[in-house]
Amino acid sequence: MAKESCPVKEQFKTMIGGQALIEGILMRGPEKQAIVVRNPKEGLLQKVEPLKKKTGILTWPLIRGIVNFGGSMISGVKSLMWSAEKSGMEEEETQNQEPSKLDQWLEKKLGSEKFMSVLITISVVLGIGFSVVLFFLVPMLLGNLLQRLTGCGVVVQHLVEGLIRIVIFLAYMIGVSKLKDMRRVFSYHGAEHKTIRCYEAKLPLTVENVRRMTRKHPRCGTSFLFVVMALSIFLFTVLSALLNAWIPGLRVLQQESRLLYNLLMMGIKIVVMLPLVVTISYEINRLVGRHDNWFTRILTAPGMWFQNFTTNEPDDSMIEVAIEALTLVLPEEEGADKW
Repeated sequence: MAKESCPVKEQFKTMIGGQALIEGILMRGPEKQAIVVRNPKEGLLQKVEPLKKKTGILTWPLIRGIVNFGGSMISGVKSLMWSAEKSGMEEEETQNQEPSKLDQWLEKKLGSEKFMSVLITISVVLGIGFSVVLFFLVPMLLGNLLQRLTGCGVVVQHLVEGLIRIVIFLAYMIGVSKLKDMRRVFSYHGAEHKTIRCYEAKLPLTVENVRRMTRKHPRCGTSFLFVVMALSIFLFTVLSALLNAWIPGLRVLQQESRLLYNLLMMGIKIVVMLPLVVTISYEINRLVGRHDNWFTRILTAPGMWFQNFTTNEPDDSMIEVAIEALTLVLPEEEGADKW
């Protein structure tokens, strides 16, 4: 694989972003989103959809973050399923397999479109549930175990929880990056970043120009997740300490029933604190998307380092997919996508 070239200076910052898929890429512009997938028999397949413009309260700071995050999760799952189908992977996997009786019954009762909506909903719910258990419940249980063994205070307990959360997140993502199939997805991730970098440098979107770009980008989704993890350490620690100080009943409950106290605190963290963490992280992502200075570079440094594991150098065929996807979402009016 070719070595990554030195970064080329950007001329402007675009709001266009993307997501790596199975043998393809999703690009989302200000007006529409496009999926381009490479099928070994049919070549490049594409799907372009207009985006509904958000208005009113959905565009307010500290609200738009959680709204856009939820919308991106649903869109991302839909796009992954479409890419799996169109890339030929799903066909290969199911060629010698009959659909299960449950699948046949659900499709018969709901119809193919509703059945697909149910699958997407289940996938999103399971994804959120898995993330909550792995990145929040497990660290909380380990933090509570530490508190019981050492008798440490609430602040130390939540700091340890946060550090455990980041260690689990890093180990999970690095482990995933070693899987054979995911290495190709992460190469498409690198192609997405390189293409956006080329566009922001105002260079013609050619394979040669894109290949010269760095595969790292400050607005990367994995960088966003890293910010969520880091920010959760601070907010969970501070807010949990404040709640225990302001509500004496919590301290009483902790002494009388540790199980109920832990369940209550876990609920508060997931229902109240986590959405706050996500929406503040979204605003930070917007900040680094608009500005490039010493402060934003400090904010993005951990996430940029982490992209060493979540992006790989792409081959030319992957770059072609990324160029096609980005070209499809460019706005009609030049500069309409500028931050």
